[in-house]
Parts: sequence; structure tokens; C-alpha cells
Amino acid sequence: MREWRVGRKMQDDVTWGVKYLVADGIADPKRIGIIGGSYGGYTTLAALPLPRRVSRGGRHRWSVKPVTLLESIPAYWEAGRKQMYGRMADPNTAEGRAWMKERSPLNSADKIKTPLMVVQGANDPRVNKGEADQIVVALRDRKFPVEYLLAPDEGHGFSVLSTIWR
Repeated sequence: MREWRVGRKMQDDVTWGVKYLVADGIADPKRIGIIGGSYGGYTTLAALPLPRRVSRGGRHRWSVKPVTLLESIPAYWEAGRKQMYGRMADPNTAEGRAWMKERSPLNSADKIKTPLMVVQGANDPRVNKGEADQIVVALRDRKFPVEYLLAPDEGHGFSVLSTIWR
């Protein structure tokens, strides 16, 4: 199945990238972090429950449930919807729904063992605030360390990040 390879490749890239950095002595395996925005935010959340590869994570602007993201795409962005179906899966099929459920970071929140910072734009038309709220609540319910920065005047891409990660 094409979608399986695409989703699997993304996580394989994270795993092999970390292994390379550690093997070459470029990175300390106890101090590796991952950060991503938009699809990279999903990559970050999806990587955290994997066997210990990163020691901290930061996520911004990505759905914690892929199906929610696809359902939020407006009609005028139909070409983007088809592109996302190709990258992920078609939620209109049983196989696609199963793929998305299996890969939903929210369904693996209990396996996250890495501190996380979530950054969300309150006006994000693509990934609404409720998505960030869900992962934050899931982690806080476990009494797990998570920081949540909600930027009130920002959307899907925003300038506050350049200040945070300097």
C-alpha cells in the first residue's frame, strides 16, 4: 500500500537520521531533540512514541488526528486534499481510516516519554486550536511535562517561532 510506505518512510527518515548523527559523533544521544511545523509537527508527534530516539520535542501547527485535518480542508483547496490523500490515506475508505487511526499521535499519547512544547496559532484555519488542546490534555492527564504556547493573533505560519527557537 502506497500510503503505508509514505508514512513509514517519514518515520524511518527520523530514525536513520538520529542513528547517523549519533554514530558520527555529531550528536549526543541523550540530548537529541526534534521540532517541526505543519507536516513536520505531525512528524514530531509521531516520532515521540517510538523507541527512545529523541530527548525532547516541539510541535506546532499539525493535526493530532490526520482525519481531522483532511476534513477541515475547504472545497477551494481540492487539489491540496488530493495531494494529502496521496501522502497519507483516503479517509473515505476502510483501509485509509485504519491507517489514520493507527498513525494518529493522539492514539499514542500514552507512549510519549519525552517532554513536549506545543505551539499553536489561535487563528489557524488548517489546524484548529482543538487539535493542540487534545494532545496537551492527554499528556497533562498523565501528569506528563508539556508546555503549551497559544499565540492569539497567529495562524498556520507565524513569526513568534523565530523568537522562541533562537
